Amino acid sequence: MRPPDTWKKAPLTAGLALATIAAWLVAALFQQEERAIELFGFLPHAGILASPVPVWLQPLTATLVHAGFAHLLFNMIVLVFCGRPVESVLGTPAMAILYLLGAYAAAGAQYLVDPTAPMIGASGAISAVLGAYAMLFGRNKVKVSSPALALWLNALWLMTAWVVLQVCVGIALSGASFLTGGEGVTIAVAAHIGGFILGVLLANPLLLFKYRKA
Repeated sequence: MRPPDTWKKAPLTAGLALATIAAWLVAALFQQEERAIELFGFLPHAGILASPVPVWLQPLTATLVHAGFAHLLFNMIVLVFCGRPVESVLGTPAMAILYLLGAYAAAGAQYLVDPTAPMIGASGAISAVLGAYAMLFGRNKVKVSSPALALWLNALWLMTAWVVLQVCVGIALSGASFLTGGEGVTIAVAAHIGGFILGVLLANPLLLFKYRKA
């Protein structure tokens, strides 16, 4: 399947990117990045009085908070590159489901691994979009006899590359010590894997649901 090259069928992807950029700009212009993390990050260990946002909603608000311009830029590039073709094929409602559930899957996976670590950024939700992209548009670059196995191996390779790139971004952002009390940025690897796996698993069911009456 060839990725579509139009924005007409991807209004949600454009809206998500613009809203996320706007949220970061407001916090950055008013020098409130640290406060934004305290208010809107995924902080399940901090207690119900630490943030006006209930814990069940924090996985969504955390997607609007980023640890600097580089963090935001990298996430938005991947969202735009993968989100547009995925939304064009699956449809806007399915894209909304994918992004929302991806945010919760990422937060849940990270909580299971380390319930005390704060989590911010849209990369968990974007991982779900990337997982769906891998299944819908992945090319069989691996020489194996089974096309299905080749597709899954390609998805695994893409997930590994995504996590490695996120770690590189974390190294580049090591000066943003407000995330971890002076110890630099901690990359939520489990969140990326959790979101990606959800995207891989939901891609085909969402596609079949869209064309169920075709």
